[in-house]
Amino acid sequence: MPLIDWFSALLVIVVWGINFIAIKFGLVDFPPLLLGALRFMAVVFPAIFFIKRPNISFKLLLVYGLTISFGQFAFLFTSLAVGMPAGLASLLLQVQAFFTVLLAALVQHEKIRPHNLLAIAISLLGLFIINANADAGHPIPFLGLVFIFLAAFSWSTGNIVIKQAKNVNMLSLVVWGATIPIIPFLLCSWIFEGGNLMVTSLQSATFTGIASIMYLSYGATLVGYVLWGRLLGKHPVGLIAPLTLLVPVVGLLSATWVLDEKLSTLQWLGGAVVMLGLIVNVFGPRLRKLVLSH
Repeated sequence: MPLIDWFSALLVIVVWGINFIAIKFGLVDFPPLLLGALRFMAVVFPAIFFIKRPNISFKLLLVYGLTISFGQFAFLFTSLAVGMPAGLASLLLQVQAFFTVLLAALVQHEKIRPHNLLAIAISLLGLFIINANADAGHPIPFLGLVFIFLAAFSWSTGNIVIKQAKNVNMLSLVVWGATIPIIPFLLCSWIFEGGNLMVTSLQSATFTGIASIMYLSYGATLVGYVLWGRLLGKHPVGLIAPLTLLVPVVGLLSATWVLDEKLSTLQWLGGAVVMLGLIVNVFGPRLRKLVLSH
């Protein structure tokens, strides 16, 4: 792969990794559901006037928008709002890979391979270690865990939609899919967060809050997906897709440096075990061949 493409991949990994810090900063100014609405408004306008609608049915577009765009980020933002550490969220969100495997087996009758089951078992052990939380000084909120897993499940459901869409232009899908969650986000914000909080949040928004919205919409969403889509279009998926394993690494390290998030030794160990499970899930067949060849 050319050096410029490696640079593009590294840029996307870093942009997506520190995305979780941007969310934390945005939540200082805005409640989570309103932040989601503002994020997708910025994604849609003005991009929708320059990008053609994706060549998929409205039904698929609707399900994509309600799962990956609304469900994933409503639960992710809420998880971070109730105290889930940004770095740990960047890691635990990756369990979407396991949900995707299970959903693909149920919906599309794809086979679950032995290495998938092993990977799930390893990651469950990691989650158990994290949840054990022997260090009482670093509690992980139970609701935060529930919401982050719901976010991962929503993401995986959207992945099945993308599989059914087949060869869809990802930038087009992201922009037009962003039109779907705006009204649900605003409606849920009004119901659960209250109209008064919505108004006062907008009136008292700071430069940091606005900058976080710009980063979430233009940096993490548009720039990230454009570069990633080009990489997937030019190179084998097997080369590009595993690079996403570096996103939680950036997320964990950047959250430690910027937000001064401190995890207990057990939580770091649990995170490492979850990461091992993700690696087995991605590289399982290659590792098996390597072992058998020796």
